[in-house]
Amino acid sequence: MQIIANYITVKQNNFEIKDILFSLKDNENLVITGPSGSGKTSLAKAFCGQLFITGDLKIVYNKENNLLAKAVYVEQRYSIKNRSNTIDGYYQQRYNSSDNEDSYTVLEELKFILDDEQRVDFLLNELSIAYLKNKPLLQLSSGEHKRFQLIKALLNPAQLMILDEPFIGLDVASRKKLNDILSNVSEKGTKFIIIAGAHHHFPDCVTHVLELENGRQKTFIKKENFVATHQAATYFFDSSSLPLQHNNWNFENAILIKNATVKYGERTILNNINWQVKRGERWLLKGKNGAGKSTLMSLVSGDNPQAYANEIYLFDKRRGSGESIWDIKKNIGFVSPELYAFFDKNISCFDTVASGYFDTIGLYKKLSQEQINHINDWMKALNVADLAQKRLANVSSGMQRLFLLIRAFIKNPPLLIFDEPCQGLDEFQTEAFVKLVDDICERTDTSVVYISHYENEIPNCVTQVLELENGNQKIYFFNKKHSTQLTQ
Repeated sequence: MQIIANYITVKQNNFEIKDILFSLKDNENLVITGPSGSGKTSLAKAFCGQLFITGDLKIVYNKENNLLAKAVYVEQRYSIKNRSNTIDGYYQQRYNSSDNEDSYTVLEELKFILDDEQRVDFLLNELSIAYLKNKPLLQLSSGEHKRFQLIKALLNPAQLMILDEPFIGLDVASRKKLNDILSNVSEKGTKFIIIAGAHHHFPDCVTHVLELENGRQKTFIKKENFVATHQAATYFFDSSSLPLQHNNWNFENAILIKNATVKYGERTILNNINWQVKRGERWLLKGKNGAGKSTLMSLVSGDNPQAYANEIYLFDKRRGSGESIWDIKKNIGFVSPELYAFFDKNISCFDTVASGYFDTIGLYKKLSQEQINHINDWMKALNVADLAQKRLANVSSGMQRLFLLIRAFIKNPPLLIFDEPCQGLDEFQTEAFVKLVDDICERTDTSVVYISHYENEIPNCVTQVLELENGNQKIYFFNKKHSTQLTQ
């Protein structure tokens, strides 16, 4: 099949993508890349008919190809509905056992697409998630959810498939597996258009790169030439004006976990975990998709009821000793893929940040003038003050995530938990955010727990690692040049 775009224009939310000009022949696949807010997702949606196009766009399907003659768009995250078809999920729903009972299993959902269990088993094995076959969808981790979503799309591939950041949230092994699968599917006649942001992780099957900047086509070039000539810009957020200082928090351990175990049915997620995060320590929480990283963090953040069945101390106080969930959250700044997925995007960007003072998915309380000034200072420092009154839904996905990161910082908490914080950020925002974390850690004694599958996203301040594998733990010292194992 072929695609010919002749000076096409797309408009969405007062943003215009203009004068896009390129063509793809048979056996050619495209990556769309560029900074956050440059129009990547809007352009991709336009190709599959979700947004109106002016200009001349021709998609010529192959009549001799047995694949579906249509374009399929695979979003960054799939919306899940239960058996009652009444809800599409809420934050940390996967830890609610009663809702899990009403959730379809992975196999049931996939068989709605293609009733071929042999093909389902093959793809589950290819992406190393065969163990999820009979698991409720609501229990999937962020990385497991991404792999499930890709399998769902690849079960019955169309002639044109548009994948929005397919490698986001995948561990190293899963990225390699997906690369091989895309090559195989491409050889069988599917053309791919792939949105890629921060990592420039271009699959082997990709032949061309379309780079956008501020809604305009910066370049259309062969992949090997783009990789050879492209250089990332370098800039940082200016945190010097932010009122950061060492705090006199009265605790020894931000986190102390003793012999913690979490099970769902027959499967053990965490097995006898012992972990101590002292005040001012910075940790990397590491492990493959589904290793239990987010589950462990949900015990700390107060979102998992199994915390009360384990011996867990936060800021030297034992969980379950009479504190409310709000008493726990007030000392923690937190961001995760789940929080992004279920956050209320109908509120303004300013209110998104402000909700961090109250740990709510929305703003329901009045702010003090001091809080308002503090929010404005943060927005100015991160160069987003001009977006303050825009609806969160009306800014790019990268900017949405950036506002949620500011939300985590806003109350200057003694503990910051960053669960894959750079998902959806472009390469420049990622570089600037990592430097910002280092700046804050240098100026304060904030404790940090950081989760990422990419080494370039890990701040220099991180010095220790808790690695999870098959529910068990390893702890070792760390820096970006080498790792030294401490204990098994």
